[in-house]
Amino acid sequence: MKQIKGPAIFLAQFLRDDPPYNNLENIGKWVAGLGYKAVQIPTWESKVIDLDKAADSKTYCDDLKGRLDALGLQITELAAHLQGQVLATNKVYETAFQPFYPKGLSEQERTEWATDQLKKVITASVNLGLKSVPVMSGGFAWHMVYPWPQRPEGLIEESFAELYKRWQPLLDMAEDNDISISYELHPGSDLFDGATFEMFLEISDEHPAASITYDPSHFILQQLDYLEFIELFAERIKSFHVKDAEYNANGLVGVYGGYQPWIKRAGRFRSLGDGQVDFSRVFSLLTEYDYDGWAVLEWECCIKSPEQGAREGAPFIANHIIETTDVAFDDFAGSETDTQLNRKILGLDS
Repeated sequence: MKQIKGPAIFLAQFLRDDPPYNNLENIGKWVAGLGYKAVQIPTWESKVIDLDKAADSKTYCDDLKGRLDALGLQITELAAHLQGQVLATNKVYETAFQPFYPKGLSEQERTEWATDQLKKVITASVNLGLKSVPVMSGGFAWHMVYPWPQRPEGLIEESFAELYKRWQPLLDMAEDNDISISYELHPGSDLFDGATFEMFLEISDEHPAASITYDPSHFILQQLDYLEFIELFAERIKSFHVKDAEYNANGLVGVYGGYQPWIKRAGRFRSLGDGQVDFSRVFSLLTEYDYDGWAVLEWECCIKSPEQGAREGAPFIANHIIETTDVAFDDFAGSETDTQLNRKILGLDS
């Protein structure tokens, strides 16, 4: 069996204007000091990467790796969640998503900008020797997830056709470069659970590059069986966010949250170990199915500080990584094959 790598940390939730969170060197020293061995880099954050240079220059990428290596860190992946969301954006969400892309773009220009960004992320990943690009799919039909009146016939099919049309050239480019596009199945995107991912696989003719960033926290909030999900989609899981959550419904709120702040919702993101995810089983299943990528902390919590969450996250992940065995526990009882003995045990030694 293969072994999961870690602990690693996604930098997006920790970057700020103040040290030690304000540039790659400072935040790198901080996370290395906490026990992390690698970082997942958000490609929309100029504090930690110049995406244009990373796509254009192997020398820049070698220097980037060298600076992190000097701190005892590797790069797990270049994350492109925001660019993926912008690639396929219903006009309803233009204003809400505007901080994710340059101002003043038309719908076509916005799509072209996101496509160009994602191509740069793929090229930069090649330059860095990485194999997976975590993204969100974006989408057009999320506002129809629980519709009234009912959805018109063919609406979802039309949404997925357009979604694949926008992603196909990127999936093809990724496949040509032996890279996976790993969708984080996330409410707000059209790919948000196992069924929608299966629909995408069907319309894409099982595209080899269409993969998954596994994050059990989003499944807790949807009340989806996050363990069976691993068994169903193990071969497509190419990235892993270690993120905890809890679901405690009451007489006021359920899955939809009642427009309440995070602290008052039934489904809430929590720091590792404070929620309901059975990480012992998650790590066991991923190991059984030969996932050998990184276990990356994505910290979000409605109660605990990010500093405490980061401090506790590294040992939590390290303690859950399984050192896989090359021997069976009952090998001591084994022996060379003896056909005559075996037939005797089976009652076949007439």
